[in-house]
Order: sequence, then C-alpha cells, then structure tokens
Amino acid sequence: MSEPVDLSTLAVVDAVDEGTGEGNKDVTVGFVADRLAIDPSRASRIVADAVRTGFVRRVASQEDGRRSCLELTPAGEAAVAAAHRTRQDFYATVLENWDPAEQEEFARLLTKFVHALDDAAGG
Repeated sequence: MSEPVDLSTLAVVDAVDEGTGEGNKDVTVGFVADRLAIDPSRASRIVADAVRTGFVRRVASQEDGRRSCLELTPAGEAAVAAAHRTRQDFYATVLENWDPAEQEEFARLLTKFVHALDDAAGG
C-alpha cells in the first residue's frame, strides 16, 4: 500500500497545474505562495515536500536559467487526473436526481459565485 499524500502536497500539485494551465511560463515557489496565500518560506517547505515525494520537479527557467521553476511529474499529472475524476464522480452522484434545468441553474449560479470570489480577492 502506498503512503498517503499530505494535503499540502496536493495543494502544491494543484497550484502548479493551475499555473501551467493559465499559460504561465515560469511557475515558481513565489507563484505557489501567491496562489495558496501563504508566506514564501512556507511555500518553499511544502514545495520541497512535493519534490521529495515525486509529484513536482524543479527545472531551470527558459527565460532566466538562474531561476528555478516547477513542473508536474507523471505522478503529479496522475494525481491531478485522479482528483478531477474523484470530484466529477462526487458531483455527478450529488446531482444525479436533479433535473437538467436545475443543474444548469446551479452551474450558472456557482459560476457567478466563483467570479464574485475572484473579484473580492482582487483576481
């Protein structure tokens, strides 16, 4: 049986995935700190844990070889895919008895809520 993954490691994996998905060329420890709203020293520690466990790797920046960037390993990509599947399965189970109009209205309101959260956070 494999060792359980720490939630902070999964948070790093999500942040790196989101940063890459947003087209950021350089996903750094600073990016992870900003995304998780934590101080850089804490981000550095949890990124080191994610690297140690094999979900994230450090690579040289293509823009500035002195900078260290982060990218997902195949294990990190698999963790992201598994998390997405788990969430999708959970939501499908919760919403299975809702009619399509209710599901569409919920999706619309949830999207509106998420945009309001982003606006309130300065995003």
